[in-house]
Amino acid sequence: MTNTKGKRRGTRYMFSRPFRKHGVVPLATYMRIYKKGDIVDIKGMGTVQKGMPHKCYHGKTGRVYNVTQHAVGIVVNKQVKGKILAKRINVRIEHIKHSKSRDSFLKRVKENDQ
Repeated sequence: MTNTKGKRRGTRYMFSRPFRKHGVVPLATYMRIYKKGDIVDIKGMGTVQKGMPHKCYHGKTGRVYNVTQHAVGIVVNKQVKGKILAKRINVRIEHIKHSKSRDSFLKRVKENDQ
């Protein structure tokens, strides 16, 4: 048998929910506010299939460039052959979260100022 070429090929563990985290998505996920310029981490949530990013963007960090009612536009760097391209993708808010890399950067800036 040959390998399938589907969109979700090889994502058995990537999109699975953690132990005791199955079922309804917490409301706090929908209450988070995203603004242009925010740095976000992309992590696909298997319970919500709509607006899910492709598996190649799982674990990537990007910058928000557009905000709509249900989704967020993100600029992500992706390597294609020998080049690194800035790709623009639209992802629903269930599949992203605020990145902690920005917090560590602000903490270092604050320590350097003192």
